[in-house]
Amino acid sequence: MNHANPNRTGELARNVAVALRFKQTQGKPEMPQVEKEVLALFYDRVRGGNLHLAGNAREQGWPHPALYLRAAFPDRVDVMEQVIADGDRVGLLFRVTGTHTGNFFGIPATGKKIDVYEVAMLRIVEGQMVEGWYMMDEAALLRQLGAKMPVRSDGRIITPSIPQTDDGPTFVKKLEKLPVNSTLDRNRLAAARTRLTTKGKAGLAANHKLQRFGFVHMRDYSRAQGHGELALDTAFPDRYYGLDVLLAEGNQAWVRFNVHGTHRAPLCGIEPTGARMGVNAVCILNFDDAGEIVNSWTFADELGVLLQLGRPNLLLE
Repeated sequence: MNHANPNRTGELARNVAVALRFKQTQGKPEMPQVEKEVLALFYDRVRGGNLHLAGNAREQGWPHPALYLRAAFPDRVDVMEQVIADGDRVGLLFRVTGTHTGNFFGIPATGKKIDVYEVAMLRIVEGQMVEGWYMMDEAALLRQLGAKMPVRSDGRIITPSIPQTDDGPTFVKKLEKLPVNSTLDRNRLAAARTRLTTKGKAGLAANHKLQRFGFVHMRDYSRAQGHGELALDTAFPDRYYGLDVLLAEGNQAWVRFNVHGTHRAPLCGIEPTGARMGVNAVCILNFDDAGEIVNSWTFADELGVLLQLGRPNLLLE
């Protein structure tokens, strides 16, 4: 954990305090007052944590899980694992825990407990949040509930739009034009360069440890169902990354990026669809003193991919 970083001072310390105050008062009596103080009048929630489940439930008349899902998970507790601060941005990695006792975007109460990751990236200006971006592990959530995505009355599957950002090379070229005056500048550039290719290992230490594979649930499913190792570069031969946001603090860097490609070969038993894939992902990288990456942790929007391929409930079949 690094949310108690003693070297964090000034604006960075204030921004982290604002972000944590916002998170830690959710579901508590003081929440409405804190929101009035913390959220700017023009606060923009760019992406919701349950983007796909909420989108699929739109206009269906299903009970709403209420603010911060408290009607569906009244005992919700968020367990903070990591925090990073860079400029006017704060990144949070936490686990959402609770018991499913109310309707959740059309899924009746199951009584099951959940423990899933969520990432938040927030912009804070003059002590107020002006932008919020969230991504919950919706694929894990459905698996833990043992519930498929509810069927809409119109039979449609609501698919996410393809993110539009600079591709890796374009992003890196812009970054390389900036001076490298500090370890943080060096780490930002090294982190961005990891997105230049889907196959490269540039910048990785000899003892690098992959702590979490981006498409971990699909990877596990593919093995369990006898489809072999998950081969994204085979299924999406034109696969590439787009870069969105970089954060660096201490010996750590976070990359918010996108994964793109065209479905041209079987994936987890899904025959080629020719569909375009483009989803969000976040990678957390830890560096040694020499600037090499010693471990990495990646979280990709797996439910988004399955929706784009027309098989949102694959992992539960």
